[in-house]
Amino acid sequence: MKTIFKKVPVKATMLASALSLGVVAGATVPTLMTGQPAANAEPVQVTTPARPLDFTAVVKAVKPAVVSVQVKTQISTPEGNKFGIPGFPEFRDLPKDHPFNRFFRRFGEEQEGNGEKRKPRPRFGQSQGSGFFISDDGLVVTNHHVIDKGSEFTLVMDDGSELEADLLGSDERSDLALLRVKNPDRKFDYVRFAEELPDVGEWVLAVGNPFGLGGTVTAGIVSAHGRDINARNYESFIQIDAAVNKGNSGGPTFNLKGEVIGVNTAIFSPSGGNVGIAFAIPAEVAKDVVADLKNGGKVKRGWLGVHIQNVSEDIADSLGLAEAAGAMVTHTDETAPAYKAGVQIGDVILAVDDVPVKSTRELARAIGRAEPESDVELTIWREDQEIKLKVHLGLFPDQVSNDTDEQTQPQQPAAPAEVEEFGLELQASPDGDGVAILSVDSNSIAAEKGLAEGDVIQSVAGKKVATIGDVRKQLSDAKSGNRKTILMRVKTKNGVRFVALPLKGN
Repeated sequence: MKTIFKKVPVKATMLASALSLGVVAGATVPTLMTGQPAANAEPVQVTTPARPLDFTAVVKAVKPAVVSVQVKTQISTPEGNKFGIPGFPEFRDLPKDHPFNRFFRRFGEEQEGNGEKRKPRPRFGQSQGSGFFISDDGLVVTNHHVIDKGSEFTLVMDDGSELEADLLGSDERSDLALLRVKNPDRKFDYVRFAEELPDVGEWVLAVGNPFGLGGTVTAGIVSAHGRDINARNYESFIQIDAAVNKGNSGGPTFNLKGEVIGVNTAIFSPSGGNVGIAFAIPAEVAKDVVADLKNGGKVKRGWLGVHIQNVSEDIADSLGLAEAAGAMVTHTDETAPAYKAGVQIGDVILAVDDVPVKSTRELARAIGRAEPESDVELTIWREDQEIKLKVHLGLFPDQVSNDTDEQTQPQQPAAPAEVEEFGLELQASPDGDGVAILSVDSNSIAAEKGLAEGDVIQSVAGKKVATIGDVRKQLSDAKSGNRKTILMRVKTKNGVRFVALPLKGN
């Protein structure tokens, strides 16, 4: 085979070598081309090891403190459930002398040998969840909804042994409960609550009893803080993405120190299974509630005694507030601590002990965590200025009535008048308590804001109104004062609320 050599000029060879070096050296090419050194940006550097974390040490330490909670519940049998054929109620109440009476009896009531009716046998069901020891003498934390309506409680340990437990107390609002092992004959491994809230992105472990499988460990991170998932429960929750399923309720979520950062209580799941969104009661809340349950079986909460609503942008504008924040008072009564301290309807509570409250939920949380019979200082917005009021809190009632006053209905309307500004037809209320709404234009701003026939306007721009003339005067005064919106206090069938309506031409 013939090899052909081609002569390459020396200058071309040197240039190719230089270019080759430039490509390899990276910074050499710009230097050669421009004569100036290159300024390269530094890349992002992550100092955290890329290798997977090993959770085995944490799991071995905490797993013996986690238990399965089995709950026995009695199922009530509806009265009047007499014999007959299921699905055919017409056979349930046959006359005593009916020929089919004896034939159908076997489907229902049984009889003793002497013909007397045997007492119905109680029926029982069983539910299960998770829990964990917080003391070596057998105190176990779980969810209220796990033990609710339970009559007997059994704890299944990590080694499979079973222990009977008594219920010390439970709290529906926080969804927490406390059990104690009956006649403990040994010391138990237990865990403690974390002192600090975990950071978003921090690794956590959930341990529990999903689907009754027993001690199961899943890992994930903290996804978010301050989640509000339940209107009845005013506490905020930690969101995690560790796999949590039915049966994990009441179980702990740990940080990598083996401390409980939260008590698993709920999952978001359209399908009923894990989708990576679970919620835990923060350790800070659980620790306070458990202390109360341990010392008396009930949680003591401060009580202010007001009905409140959030402040919208329109309401803030009508009141001259710089931002839409705080909790607006819609109702109180003469027995409430707030009323006795001078809190008025229409006040906006901006802070408790100088800690800002952005919403009704934050106010409820701040007051609920305060000690009953203690004093708090409220920062209130009233008549375009901040004022301070000291309130001596009461003890939160076991049952607070949510009933509202009956809706005032106009009787025999006389001389109704329209307020075209908002698309309302109004009528003075017969009892003198405001102006009733007879109709609302479906295309009006009033309809958009949720005003409806039968609602009663009690005040406009902070002034009580009894006639349509009163309403018109307040509208005129607001426009003269260059207000862009006007605030109305309205009584509806669902309670009292404030509504801000924009003024035309302002």
